[in-house]
Amino acid sequence: MNIPKDIRYAKSHEWARLAGAYVEVGISDFAQHQLSDVTYVDLPEIGRHVNVGDEMAVVESIKAASDIYAPVSGVIAEVNEKLSDAPEVVNSDPYGEGWMVRITPDDSGDGEFNELLSADAYARACEAEH
Repeated sequence: MNIPKDIRYAKSHEWARLAGAYVEVGISDFAQHQLSDVTYVDLPEIGRHVNVGDEMAVVESIKAASDIYAPVSGVIAEVNEKLSDAPEVVNSDPYGEGWMVRITPDDSGDGEFNELLSADAYARACEAEH
């Protein structure tokens, strides 16, 4: 299981990375493995405000549909349009080309971002879940 150390994680399996003025968000390697082959990604509207824990997207796979939750509060600044035509990128590159949204955080990303799980804590949570 790939769990990069420079990324933070939500217990609901979203990852978050500081990217300039944004917090970039996607689903973890663990989550994409659980879902299996991703067939569709329903992304939120740009400009929509989300609070921590709000449902903001849906990922559909051959196994199930899964809600994606906001790991930080803020405004959806950008969505990964590539996923409309190539949702399988979520499987092949979940931490790179498979990112889903970029959020302009309400609090500069520091407070809520720092409350997310470290890579080690997330790994332990995944082991407990497995």
